[in-house]
Amino acid sequence: MNAPVSNTKAELLSQVVEHVDITAYDARPVIDAMRKMSFTSRDTARAADIVSMAIEDASCSLWITLAGSTSAGGCMHVYRDMLKYGMADVVVATGASIIDMDFFEALGFKHYQAQGGVDDRDLRALYIDRIYDTYIDEEELQACDHAIKEIADSLEPRPYSSREFIHEIGRWLVAGNAKKPASLIQTAYEEGCPIFCPAFTDSSAGFGLVKHQVERMKARQPYLTIDAVADFRELTDIKIAAGTTGLFMIGGGVPKNFAQDTVVCAEILGIETEMHKYAVQITVADVRDGACSSSTLKEACSWGKVDVTHEQMVFAEATTVVPLIGSDAWHRGGWRTREKRRFAKLFAKA
Repeated sequence: MNAPVSNTKAELLSQVVEHVDITAYDARPVIDAMRKMSFTSRDTARAADIVSMAIEDASCSLWITLAGSTSAGGCMHVYRDMLKYGMADVVVATGASIIDMDFFEALGFKHYQAQGGVDDRDLRALYIDRIYDTYIDEEELQACDHAIKEIADSLEPRPYSSREFIHEIGRWLVAGNAKKPASLIQTAYEEGCPIFCPAFTDSSAGFGLVKHQVERMKARQPYLTIDAVADFRELTDIKIAAGTTGLFMIGGGVPKNFAQDTVVCAEILGIETEMHKYAVQITVADVRDGACSSSTLKEACSWGKVDVTHEQMVFAEATTVVPLIGSDAWHRGGWRTREKRRFAKLFAKA
């Protein structure tokens, strides 16, 4: 059924998604109660305990991996605040999480709650993109593409890791171009926390970088490229420097496996490093199809990637449990005495 004629773009884009603030409520009593329950509640409580253990372990560096659209769905500030307060040191994410969602909002744009019963053909005619029950203005997303191109045009034409290019985006935002302060990218830049997107061009960044390259090629000028091998090398460098590590994984996909594979990569380089000591994965993926996104952490142990002493799979939709785990960890306060790692310094030019 087509949307009523009265559904204008302004009406459809009227309910802004508000990002949850883990400092505004105390989830500890809920997690404490869940610990005495069963099923996914008890799994969630144990996952919260493992995240807190990783934060309280003075030798441990906690990494966040992000796949899916939880940032658009209201969890964006959870990840930002984990960096801001020194609860985590590294982010490995999809390009969409970092560019289409976080950078997009840093430019002053919003995500919106979708209305039911609207035909997707009508959304297309209005240039509204849909992520399940969330809307994005396609015209604003194209402005995001152009901003990426503008940044690429301003840089030296050479290969960049996604970490290095995102660092330059952070520099650009800090230089007065941010319309929304304290985005994840800007916070990571200011806190010295590297962000990696191993499939970076599978996002709005890809469109901007393609346009950058095509225009430079037509003008017979050199252009910027993204070096995925450098991503793997740099994140492995961090794993070697970090020693003890923990993973807080939202969804699966490339970010999950990319972060886990650093242990194997270090071994191939002849450098012995310990498996990720702490690991939590929140996913709804089914384990029966053998896909990486659904592979359990115990399975990862067989590959030499994750220790299974402190690991927990939580089979739940992430926006329902991430705010609880994040708030619980923040209010337990292990981060207050924790040293921020600032791994970006490993790549600072002399």
